[in-house]
Amino acid sequence: MEVIIVDTPANIGTIVADTVSDLFDSTDAPTLGLATGSSPLPVYAELIRRHRAGTVSFKGATMFLLDEYVGLPAEHPQSNRSFIRREFVDHIDVRPAAVHYPAGAVDDPAAGRRYEERIAAAGGIDLQLLGVGRNGHIGFNEPTSSLGSRTRRTTLTAATRADNARFFDSPEEVPRHVLTQGIGTILEARRLVLVAAGGVKADAVAAAVEGPLTAMCPASALQLHPHATVVVDRRAAANLCCADYYRSVYRQGLGRAAGA
Repeated sequence: MEVIIVDTPANIGTIVADTVSDLFDSTDAPTLGLATGSSPLPVYAELIRRHRAGTVSFKGATMFLLDEYVGLPAEHPQSNRSFIRREFVDHIDVRPAAVHYPAGAVDDPAAGRRYEERIAAAGGIDLQLLGVGRNGHIGFNEPTSSLGSRTRRTTLTAATRADNARFFDSPEEVPRHVLTQGIGTILEARRLVLVAAGGVKADAVAAAVEGPLTAMCPASALQLHPHATVVVDRRAAANLCCADYYRSVYRQGLGRAAGA
């Protein structure tokens, strides 16, 4: 696992946008996995900036969203579909038909299987962006999720619902159920890039990177992946025992951003 520690969330955006741009330069038909939440926002902002500057085009891309609330209409302002369109997709030149969303609006037992089939038909995901929850969840795979889980309907913990309540008018409006790519599904992407910023993520980052491989911290499954990168700001890296080592390795090898 590669760990990159930078000063600010803006630096995270630069580092990860470089990685995405490199992917798009290497193939005419890349497949990108998208995550929602606050952590990836600097990445999307930087990619939009580069698109407007004419340095990257998304015309040949296919994209898959990581997860969705069950029971929210697709047009609901707090659906993950609305979020990713508002924050990223509507500002770039990707074909609308090439952006795929989990079908969470209706509670359909077959929706997970169909989404897996769409990912497989696209040839799999080249690069999957991930955030991490304070309890270590990736996607909406909460603690105790099977490390081999597939795309499915699952239930949010009270802690995750409380964290997400800031996006809704009241805590009671936060859905209890979601459709999410499973940990096993996520691990099949050819590259994983997890981003995290802020001290509230420090415990989860340390558990994912340096803790034991355990279903109690779903993000620790990245330790199993042959090409996983974790990009965090200084505050999110505060509890990493080997932070100095990670900084040294990055500076000697791939360092590109100020603050790395």
